[in-house]
Amino acid sequence: MAAAYKKPRFKDAAFRRFLSLVLVTLLGALLLVFLLRTCSVSHFVPPVMNDLDLDLEMSNSYLQAKEKLDMPRQTEMSIRLEKRNHLPPRNIDLYPNLAKDRIVVVLYVHNRPQYLQVVVHSLSRVAGISETLLIVSHDGYFGEMNKIVEGIKFCQVKQIFAPYSPHVFHDSFPGVSPDDCKDKDDASTKHCIGNPDQYGNHRSPKIVSLKHHWWWMMNTVWDGLKETRGHSGHILFIEEDHFIFPNAYRNIQKLAALKPQKCPDCYAVNLAPSDVNSRGEDWDSLIAEKMGNVGYSFNRTVWRQIHRKAREFCFFDDYNWDITMWATVYPSFGGPVYTLRGPRTSAVHFGKCGLHQGQGDKGVCIDNGIVNIEPKDVDRVANIKSDWQVHVLTNQQGYKAGFRGWGGWGDVRDRELCLAFAHMYHFVNTSSS
Repeated sequence: MAAAYKKPRFKDAAFRRFLSLVLVTLLGALLLVFLLRTCSVSHFVPPVMNDLDLDLEMSNSYLQAKEKLDMPRQTEMSIRLEKRNHLPPRNIDLYPNLAKDRIVVVLYVHNRPQYLQVVVHSLSRVAGISETLLIVSHDGYFGEMNKIVEGIKFCQVKQIFAPYSPHVFHDSFPGVSPDDCKDKDDASTKHCIGNPDQYGNHRSPKIVSLKHHWWWMMNTVWDGLKETRGHSGHILFIEEDHFIFPNAYRNIQKLAALKPQKCPDCYAVNLAPSDVNSRGEDWDSLIAEKMGNVGYSFNRTVWRQIHRKAREFCFFDDYNWDITMWATVYPSFGGPVYTLRGPRTSAVHFGKCGLHQGQGDKGVCIDNGIVNIEPKDVDRVANIKSDWQVHVLTNQQGYKAGFRGWGGWGDVRDRELCLAFAHMYHFVNTSSS
């Protein structure tokens, strides 16, 4: 009787243990689902492979420079993104040898995945793209944008992430600080932090990130990355709302080769007219005009001239990098700043919205997720002729002397961070200045 009595109790205990295990497992699963749903993509901290090796990649001089320049204290996500910038390019196994005369392509992006899908698809059809390195520069970290880039298989691709993007700092500068002044706050009465721009408006992190990202990217690509800091040739810069024609890479190679003879005073070469609404003149000649912001390419010599104007760039009260260049940096060169391009565009700006609009299901700026741009046969092959003469467009619209900028860039903290980006890769003691 005793043995028969103990056996059911043994089964009951085992069942209770099994039931407890099931409940704990279910609770754990529910907790995981809750955390995944409540954590936004922008708060996700991407993993880094082999942190120790990546730490060694970040040179002591660079780390010392950041400390001396008093750059903002980094968040965990900021540090991880910076370490990811030192990972080697992907697809090296597919494209082990890059062309010696390659023009590196840099695509800088924000958070418009619908746009990025379009430009990546157009790049996949560009003749010669497999011969070069594509660098994608992200303004912060957004999971959907990252996934699209990780799916690229048509060339070597390297991703870099702006570690000081306001989108990475959620409760401190360069993001939004709790004590920041807002809109037209009076700092003396509100007891808040910040300097207004010339129109009395305080900084907006989403707006200032445009200029910060471009300037950080330029300094990093030219002077910070081991893949490009020794590159003496041209680098082509495009954006996530630029549709690239199949002949774009061959045309930019041709223009870069012709520039020294055809237009020795030109600073750059361009894939498109400075007027983003123009598709070109369709003349039998090359065109020299002011530098546009769609598909522009220049070499290290020009970058050095731009870099020497860091103070002019960083202290001009305009949140747009391109307007800052047109209104204060280029005029400081002492003469007209021309770029050389073909008579037909090889890149088209298709964006209908600003840089930080058009994401999400509502308000998408691309109709039905597609762009109705179909290159003609002449745009599928290189169409730059070596025997063409150069037509110079002298009377062009621009910002007149005395233009003070559209504002948005009056906070001293933004200006100092901008200057820090200019010095972070080749720091010298600038305490006296």
